[in-house]
Formats: sequence, structure tokens, C-alpha cells
Amino acid sequence: MLKLVGLIPLFPLLGFLINGIANKRMPKAWVGIIGSASIFFSFLISLGIFLSTPNGEVNTFDLFSWINVAGLQIPFSFLIDPLSMIMLLIITGVGFLIHVYSIGYMHHDEGFARYFAYLNLFVFFMLLLVLGSNYAIMFIGWEGVGLCSYLLIGFWFKNTAYNNAAKKAFIMNRIGDLGFLLGLFLIYTTFGTINYKSVMVQAAGFTTGDVTITAIALLLFIGAMGKSAQLPLYTWLPDAMAGPTPVSALIHAATMVTAGIYMIARSSLLYVLSPIAMQTITIVGMLTAIIAAIIALTQTDIKKVLAYSTVSQLGYMFVALGVGSFTGAVFHLMTHAFFKALLFLGAGSVIHAMSGEQDMRNMGGLKKTLPITFLTILIGTLAISGLPPFAGFFSKDEILAATFNYSPIVFSVMAITSVLTAFYMFRMLFLTFYSSFRGSSEQAKRLHESPKNMTIPLIVLAVCSTFAGFLGLPEVFSEHHLLKSFLAPVFILSDAKMLVDAPSHAVEYGIMIGSLIAVLAVAYYAFNRYSKKVYLLPFQEEALSVWQKISYNKFYLDEIYFALITNPINKLAVYLHQIVDRAGIDGLVNGSGRLALAGSKRIKTLQTGYTGFYIFAMVLGILFIMLLNFFI
Repeated sequence: MLKLVGLIPLFPLLGFLINGIANKRMPKAWVGIIGSASIFFSFLISLGIFLSTPNGEVNTFDLFSWINVAGLQIPFSFLIDPLSMIMLLIITGVGFLIHVYSIGYMHHDEGFARYFAYLNLFVFFMLLLVLGSNYAIMFIGWEGVGLCSYLLIGFWFKNTAYNNAAKKAFIMNRIGDLGFLLGLFLIYTTFGTINYKSVMVQAAGFTTGDVTITAIALLLFIGAMGKSAQLPLYTWLPDAMAGPTPVSALIHAATMVTAGIYMIARSSLLYVLSPIAMQTITIVGMLTAIIAAIIALTQTDIKKVLAYSTVSQLGYMFVALGVGSFTGAVFHLMTHAFFKALLFLGAGSVIHAMSGEQDMRNMGGLKKTLPITFLTILIGTLAISGLPPFAGFFSKDEILAATFNYSPIVFSVMAITSVLTAFYMFRMLFLTFYSSFRGSSEQAKRLHESPKNMTIPLIVLAVCSTFAGFLGLPEVFSEHHLLKSFLAPVFILSDAKMLVDAPSHAVEYGIMIGSLIAVLAVAYYAFNRYSKKVYLLPFQEEALSVWQKISYNKFYLDEIYFALITNPINKLAVYLHQIVDRAGIDGLVNGSGRLALAGSKRIKTLQTGYTGFYIFAMVLGILFIMLLNFFI
């Protein structure tokens, strides 16, 4: 089965080529089947490899010699180990469900085939990212998913605002990618290789706090900040909601934005050797988690709430990495992929029923009309809020437990973030499904539950969101943490250098009980405020309090970036265009032309056509030459 690993990315690539070339000439039914089947076959092979590979076994497959120049040898090879297998199952499993969902959601779109071609291409690059056995192949996938993100965010390219959102995502990711690329160069100059295994074996001989290792770790983290939407490079992700909702589920919830988490987990030993880098990750993740959660409290667009929730949850994962809980970060990555994909697709089902409406102020009372959508979103809300026995309860508890002994400040901030998460999610649930309907009469007439090709993926993801947490039961419940045992070979070197002290059973019980009480309290408060009466957030921003304005306007970060970065650069560009380019460079070039033209006009007056003038000029020339010879 392991010999078939090359087929895993090949099937999505073939799906891209077939749908991309056939485009509008192929019936939509075949487009959907080809696009979805290509991911399903990849999932089957990934599942077969997972089931047939002994626990902890690591295999490398060299497909062909790629780069061999002046001692630099980079084979195009794939790495199959526990971490890559988990990512393969998430990408292909969740990706397949989203492809099936997209058949119903995008059925009436004129760009149906183009959409599936882009989606298949994205999965291909994402699979390259996690399968590569070295940083070069990871970088190919890294840049590829950035390109596909640009194409999918700006899918409806006739809308200028959507094009701007796509450009914003592309440019901000390039900022992070520069850091990644510099880190890659520094890895090669330091270790003479960019192969994961060789780098980690050599890095184990470095001392903790080594300056070069710290520089590498921080440069790679800059790349992760861009791709995984962390402060200050996170503002592209909420704007990326301009793309179709299934795109938000796949790219901005389950796969692409977790690439930064995967990269740091894959490079865990480098970070363990750099306490400065670990502290930086913790601080950035903590600030991102709390700020994004505060912003989500007052958003009225259902997709924007989920977008800021994604940013916040990614911050959670980075905090786990920063405190050394690498398994906890991967665990939350996995559970988040399930319940956040579920929530995005559930939001898409609501938007589909509401004829494209995304403002929760115009929803309400949808529980009876959309029973399956309501039930699945309820499960997703319970999971992300951290209520037992749903998946988020176990993965969040593991991160909170890891931060408890690390720092009281970090633990407190993450606990507050957890409570805020529960509040804005229950607020979204009650505003959307409870109270009375606040939309138009035309919308009310068209309300309907989504078709089966949209509801079945919701049900499957709801099941995963319910039971996935049992793969990582805490010690107070079981001595066998299945995921931790499975990932142990990946983190064996980093765990040996950084032991994370687990809190006592009494403390862990206290964390669980305290978290449960807090979540139930905010859920009850949200229920009383948003479900029992028609709640309407004021349309006039002036009616909001100071704190609501700050939250509603996203801490004015976009405005600050525009004032401090974008606007000065634009003014500098205008100055360079007018002064340096037009007056300087163009002036020099055009001035040379004008000078030549003016000179030629003067000289051409000598060409009169009169023979007498030419004889006179010849005589003067002869006299000049004679005088010159006389004096010399």
C-alpha cells in the first residue's frame, strides 16, 4: 500500500487538469463527480496506508532526483510518518465532504467547472505541503496553496471588493513567505541540507539558545504568521470570506491556515532549542486569540464571526506550540478541522436558504425551517465551546492544562478566550435560529432545508465533532492518550529536551469543572439576551458603546495599517512616479530626444542645396586645415 503514496496528490492533479481543460464543455454532473472522486480516491489510499502502516513507522519515498547542483542534492521525495498521515486524512477526508457539499452549493454558478478545478488544485498543493520530506517541497506546496487561495477568494472576479480581498490575502501571505524563504536559506547554510531528518539530527547537537537556531525558528515563524493568520498578519483572513462558503470551510478552517501549525510541529526540535522563539510564539498566539475573540463578539455577518473564531482558535494552537504541547496543538488542529468545517458549511446552508443573506440581524427563527442545519450547527457550537463529550472539550482542556504550569497570565488569557468563544458562538446560534424571523417576506417564502448532498456532509462532520475528542482522553479519564502515543515518534527528540509538566488530577478536574460552569453561564446569558425576544444590533454605529465600537470596528487595525503603511507607501509611490519617474528618468530620456531633435533642426539648415554655398564651405574647410597644420 505504501507504494501507492505517489497517487495521493496525483488524483487531485488529474481532477484539476480534466475539469480545467473541459471547463464548460462537460456537464456539471460529471464535473462534480470527477472533482469529488479524485479526492475520495486519495482519501482511500491515505486510509489504506494509515491502516497498513505499523504504529510509529517512518518511510521515505524518493520519486526522482529533482535538484543536483554544486553539492546541493534535493530529491523529490515524500515522507510518511504519523504526523503526515494525520494531515493526509484530514485534508482528503474533510476535503471530500466539502467537494460533495459544493456540488449542491455551487450548482447554479456559471463557473462551476472552474471552481472544482481550483479546488482540486488547492488539495494537490496542500498534499504536497504535508507529504514533502524536505523544506523545498513544503515550500512548493506552501506557495501553491497561496496561489489557489488567491484564485478562490477572488472566484467571483466581477466584484471589485472580492478582487481586493484576494489581492490582500496574496500580498500579506507573501510578506510571511519571505520570512519562510529566508529561513530555508539559513537552514541550508547552517546544516548543508534541507531534509527534515538530516536537519533535526544535526540540530540535536546544538546548544539551547543558539543564535543561529533562534534566527531560523523566528524566520520560519514569520511564514507561519502569514499563512496561519496571526498578529499582525491576520487581517487578510476575515476579508477572505469574499470567496464561496465551501472555500472558507476548506481553505480557511480545515487545511491551509493550519499549514503554519504543521510547519512548526514538523520543526519542533528547532523551536525547543530556542526559548526566545517559543516565548514569541506564545505571546503572539495569546494576543491573537484574545483580540480575535473580542472582535467576534459584535460582528453581524455570520461568516465574519466564524472567520474571527478561526483566527482565535489558531492562536490557541500557537500557544500550545509555544508552551511545548506539540501533541495538544495537533490534537486541536484535528478537532478544529471537524467542527469549524461543520460550522462554515452550516453557515453556508443558512446562506443558501436565505438567498445569499449573511447578516444575522436579518435572520432568526430558522430552527423549524432548517432542522438538520440547526442540529449540526448546534453540535459544532457545543464542540467549539468546549462542552463534554464533544471534541473541543478534550483538545481545549489539554491546551489549558499545558498553560497552567507554564504561566498564570497565559492560562488566564486562554481561559478568558475560551469563555468569549462560547459567548459569541451561542450568540450566533440564537440570533440565527431562535426568536422570530427578521428577514423579508420574499426570503421567508423561499426558506428551505438544503439538499442531501449538502446535509449529509454536515451530518458526517457533526459525528466527527462529537467523537473525535476520545482520541485524546486526559490522564484523569484514561492512561492511554491514543493520539499522543501515535505521534510520539515524531516528537521524540523535542519531548526529550522539553518536558511539559502536567498539572495534578485535582487541578485538571478544577480546570474542567470551572470551564464547564463558565461556558454554561455565558450560554445561559446569551440565550436570555438573544433568543427570547427580537434582538437587533443597532444599525447606527453611533448607538454603540465605546467598547462595542472598538470590537465592531476590529480594533481599527485595518485603518491603522492603512494610515501607517498603505497610505505612506501610496504617497511615496505617487512621489516617485511624478518626481523620480516622470520628471527624472522620463525627463532625461525625453530631454535627450528633444536635444537631438533641436540639434538636428539647427544642423539641417547647413544643407541648403546651393552649390555656391557648398564651394564656400569647402574653401573654409581647406583654410582651417592649412592654419591648423601651420600652427602645429
